[in-house]
Amino acid sequence: MEVITAYIGTAIVFFGLDFIWLSKAAGFYKREIGPLLLPKPNFVAAGIFYLFYVAGIVYFAVLPAFNGGDWHEALTSGAVLGFIAYATYDMTNLSTLKGWSWRICVVDILWGTFLTGIAAVGGLWLVQAIS
Repeated sequence: MEVITAYIGTAIVFFGLDFIWLSKAAGFYKREIGPLLLPKPNFVAAGIFYLFYVAGIVYFAVLPAFNGGDWHEALTSGAVLGFIAYATYDMTNLSTLKGWSWRICVVDILWGTFLTGIAAVGGLWLVQAIS
């Protein structure tokens, strides 16, 4: 039950913050990589990413912090995971796609680091509150 609670809490924070970010930063992404963007996002692919990525946050950051750490551990482990995951994506795109910019890399990696760390803390707090 704790894993499900951690997953739900992490997902709520991650989806909520990412929705706000993507809504507010849409113009930035269009200016920087507009020609690379689809007219409409592929929501199935995005949904699959979110399902897997939230599971990774829970496994690598939330549960270890719940089982003997604290919110600092969740924040740090989440941020490290976010940095690695988003840097992998962005640097791969920078190395393989014409039109992918350094500016997108920096902003996106910073966002992913922050978002993943905060989502891990949110998931931890919910599972601690319910357990």
